[in-house]
Amino acid sequence: MKPAPFQYHAPKTIDEALELLAEFGDDDGRVIAGGQSLVPTMAFRLAKPRHLVDINGVGELNYLEIKDGQLHIGAGVRHSAFEQPVDNGPLGRLLSAVVKHIAHHPIRTRGTFCGSIAHADPASEWCAVVAALDGDMLCESKRSGARLVPARDFFKGIMTTALREDELLTEVRLPILPQDAYAGFAEFSRRQGDYAIAMAVATYRLKAGVMSDMLRIAVGGAEAAPRRIAEAERTLIGRPPNLGTFQSAAHAVVKAVRPLDDANVTADYRLGIVRTMVTRALQNANPAGAGE
Repeated sequence: MKPAPFQYHAPKTIDEALELLAEFGDDDGRVIAGGQSLVPTMAFRLAKPRHLVDINGVGELNYLEIKDGQLHIGAGVRHSAFEQPVDNGPLGRLLSAVVKHIAHHPIRTRGTFCGSIAHADPASEWCAVVAALDGDMLCESKRSGARLVPARDFFKGIMTTALREDELLTEVRLPILPQDAYAGFAEFSRRQGDYAIAMAVATYRLKAGVMSDMLRIAVGGAEAAPRRIAEAERTLIGRPPNLGTFQSAAHAVVKAVRPLDDANVTADYRLGIVRTMVTRALQNANPAGAGE
């Protein structure tokens, strides 16, 4: 099929993009960068934007910077930028591990990090990472200026965010993890490149051989939106990083999660996958594998 008719706009600066969103945002205007989610839905006429604001020509958005203890990811940055570590510590290694699970190589060279966050598919790997690390989204508009929205307030539900119609997600900020932090990721899909049934991101630090701080466990793909599971994080406090500890945390996650249930994946099956992914994410964060 072919997309419904639309008016195409190609701004060259952020200001021009914001001007266009101010004018057309509430007239079914949509932003396109990588287009790996939007274009297929337009082709099937599941999405029929009247105005398409293409930000690929906005060079100001093509940046990856580390400053003030954060990784700043501009809206033009492609998934493939993370295939090599962008930081020489745990954050760089985590992002490089996660990106390998995103679809296939051609999609990774076109799709963008910020586009994935704005799209907010429950099965988005980057959304789970942002939720786990308490990332911040920089949202800008001509009317209200710039505002930073934390992950806990940004993701509202399935493909629903706090981003307003006239706003552009110009940047995502992730904290640089300390060198002694452990960070792990695990995901299950039926085939390589398929949408994930469930995934987990975990971080922690050790003090005197037990988990002390940076205790974070986030789940994606299992619910309408990614989120940290505080109940599970509390089970890690003061415990050694071993399989028993990780399984206890996974059990707490299963009790807290409200799983999606559909014709292809039942809630009970998804919960079983969640349990395993949380355990594996914690194991993957531990160089020893925590298999003892």
